[in-house]
Amino acid sequence: MALNTVIFDMDGLLIDSEPLWKEAADEVFEQYNIYLSEAQYHTTTGLRTHEFVSTWFHLFKIPQTEIAIAEKNILSTVAEKIAQKGKPMPGVPYIFNFFQSRSFKIGLASSSPMFIIEQVIEQLNIKNIIQATASAEYLQYGKPHPEVYLNCAIALNANPTECVCFEDSFNGMIAAKAARMKCVVIPMYHQQKEERWAAADLKISSLQNFGTLHLNGL
Repeated sequence: MALNTVIFDMDGLLIDSEPLWKEAADEVFEQYNIYLSEAQYHTTTGLRTHEFVSTWFHLFKIPQTEIAIAEKNILSTVAEKIAQKGKPMPGVPYIFNFFQSRSFKIGLASSSPMFIIEQVIEQLNIKNIIQATASAEYLQYGKPHPEVYLNCAIALNANPTECVCFEDSFNGMIAAKAARMKCVVIPMYHQQKEERWAAADLKISSLQNFGTLHLNGL
């Protein structure tokens, strides 16, 4: 089927919020004497906050009763940080113009809770561009499960095989591919050369580098 729908991940792809998520997690985790290395942190990038906290609290043997408290604190902290310091990633206006000019349906599918999705949409001034949003917050499974992408496609009245997704995380890439969608990945600079991105349909270094030849080649 011809592609007619584009679905974007949000954190680290449309807004430079991944460092802010790490800042928030580090500040909260410090209260539990948990200090994650960059490598450790990136293994759980793309997961929902509850799953992120659960993974590390289980490993560091923190009582399960603390998970909800830490999750709430991370979310409130990151929302403040995004409001104060969140900036659009390079190429955001360009990529939306690119797909609008081709009459693509445009959606957003994120592991973040809806209140943060809505906050970012307002900050980026894309409320009139995004036609559907999907959050994995209350789903039984988040990324790398494909449900959040499938839900966004349903909301856009699109067949999954008509969709192309843009992702920056490995878990997100797996979710998009499991949904039977095309996936363009834009990994963080220090992860660009990792072989695991071979599962994607295309790897580029920035949203502004995506062009007509790329779209036609998917």
